[in-house]
Amino acid sequence: MDTVSRAAGELSYRAATEADVEALVPLIESAYRGDSSRAGWTTEADILQGQRTDPEGVRAVITSPGSKLLTVERGGELVACCQLEHRGDAAYFGMFAVSPALQGAGLGKQIIAEAERTVRAEWGVSEMHMTVISVRDELIAFYERRGYRRTGKMTPFPYGDERFGVPQRDDLEFELLVKKLG
Repeated sequence: MDTVSRAAGELSYRAATEADVEALVPLIESAYRGDSSRAGWTTEADILQGQRTDPEGVRAVITSPGSKLLTVERGGELVACCQLEHRGDAAYFGMFAVSPALQGAGLGKQIIAEAERTVRAEWGVSEMHMTVISVRDELIAFYERRGYRRTGKMTPFPYGDERFGVPQRDDLEFELLVKKLG
């Protein structure tokens, strides 16, 4: 049995609670920002510094109506999470974080598939939406391999709002990616 199969067989999923905030914030930060994020391939450390989120932002995802933060555990340890938000006929996928030490082993594919299954089962939606920083070519290619398509619809990066980080370049914007769910 290969590493991916063993890891996938041990994953468990549940909705986060407010008691999880203290563990979730450092997981999310480690996947995106700072030197620890460089152990994985999803780092934003070269384009954004500062924080990715904070306890208030994570708590808001957990407690907002029509929203959940799906936690992923392996062997009782928190290893990943993703935000799911019900938006009419679609669901929004965001705040996706896999522990940098576990990236590249196929967990992301498994988690995305579970997130898609969850939103179809719980909300009956026909599409999954996400926004990705448009200069993140490798990450966008990863999502395209999962069936997401670029729409060309852009929204501005919130320059000046350090809750989302401190940009290291002036050409950041978000692109909407969409996937039809079967």
